[in-house]
Amino acid sequence: MKNYLKLVHFEVNRFFKLYVIIMGLTIVSQIIGVIFESKAYLENTKRIMFENQLSFSEFIGEGYRGSPFDQFVNSGWALLPVFMCIVILMLYVFFIWYRDWFAKNTFIYRLLLLPTNRLTIYFAKMTTILLFVFGLIALQLILIPIELQIMNGIIPVDYRTNFSIYELFYFDLWTMLYPTTFMKFILSYGVGLICVAVLFTSILIERSFRLKGIFFAIVYGVLSFFVLIVPIFLMSLYPNYFYPLELLTIAFIISSIVLGIAIWLASYLLKYKITV
Repeated sequence: MKNYLKLVHFEVNRFFKLYVIIMGLTIVSQIIGVIFESKAYLENTKRIMFENQLSFSEFIGEGYRGSPFDQFVNSGWALLPVFMCIVILMLYVFFIWYRDWFAKNTFIYRLLLLPTNRLTIYFAKMTTILLFVFGLIALQLILIPIELQIMNGIIPVDYRTNFSIYELFYFDLWTMLYPTTFMKFILSYGVGLICVAVLFTSILIERSFRLKGIFFAIVYGVLSFFVLIVPIFLMSLYPNYFYPLELLTIAFIISSIVLGIAIWLASYLLKYKITV
């Protein structure tokens, strides 16, 4: 456990500076965005009232009053930083391994010579990815109330439709990032964890067999993907045959098998195929 924690700390430190920059860009983009969108909404509201010669009560009565925070959440100011974080973390899933091979002094050999189970390196890297994901989600959870307060401070209450923060989490993108139930959380992030495990193992297959490994890694990845979506096929082919609990059980068993195979295969490759 001590070696595992040391490795996690080490991996986090290696990406931490870039991670802070990503968080900073997200904060700056969304704070500027919420101010820009708020002012744009207010100017647009006044323009509509002027062009249509509407009094304030007529403006309200005609149903022009909108939900500016809804507009902001669906704007590029809010969405682009989120997609940027997702893309960078997806790339880092590969970089966290390949950097050890292709950086100076092939650092992977020093890692493999550590007096610990080699699978610890695998779990440490996976934990690092999860910590980064949850860190960015926590940042967004902190930002949302702040952005809502900034918007409420710029736009008078009569000019906007209010909604609670909880309603925000029912928007399409946010329901994926912030599951509203524990079961949805397990499904969303459990599948994400399995995908990371399959990608890690695919990378180790490629590193173990080099050129032939690329083919084996692709075959392994595609097979794992199709096995994972078997419950979706079953649900589509036999819509009324399985109870939801039965489908959930099948999905859980299949996911456990895919994850177990990924970890076992990674352990085998690290022990017997990747030599120092």
